Amino acid sequence: MSDQPLPPGQHVPRERPALHYGPVPRFRAHRWDLRVYGFTASLGEFRWSWPEFDALPRVGAVADFHCVTRFTLPGEHWSGVSTETLVELAPPDPSVTHVMVWAEYGYSANMRLDDFLTRDVVLATHRDGARLAPEYGYPVRLVVPHLYGWKSVKWVRAVEYLTADRRGFWEERGYHNRADAWKEQRYSYQEVPGDGPRPG
Repeated sequence: MSDQPLPPGQHVPRERPALHYGPVPRFRAHRWDLRVYGFTASLGEFRWSWPEFDALPRVGAVADFHCVTRFTLPGEHWSGVSTETLVELAPPDPSVTHVMVWAEYGYSANMRLDDFLTRDVVLATHRDGARLAPEYGYPVRLVVPHLYGWKSVKWVRAVEYLTADRRGFWEERGYHNRADAWKEQRYSYQEVPGDGPRPG
């Protein structure tokens, strides 16, 4: 259990709900890959098959998980590949400021590169010492502890490097572009200049 206080408006539920948009995808190891593309330093694309990704160096992280629906799961134990490791293996161009994380069925979430590389952000393959359950994102989900849970994309398939911000799936549907749980950035009507992509 984490001894860190909860962000404003959050509570600890009795159960550990699994919320997601759309059906749970079926994992087919021989078809699965993870890509990094967009404005890479080499302008090329990087790709890992499932055995290659699963063999990358692993890290552990213990962090609270904050859902925009107002529940927090304290002290979740995650392990997987650090986003810092991914970026070392697939360097971005110096002009990159944001990433778009893509999942199965075209789901996406955007965030600043600094948020993506914050300490304890991990491309998780395990939770509480076991492989992720399908409804929690098996085989890989992103975990971004300081942002609301919709930024912690389940069933990750790609990371796109961007030189300008662009809204993802829920951000286009009225959720806050930044999603900082500690600033209670839940909805787009709360945004101030600089929180979202430049118009035009």
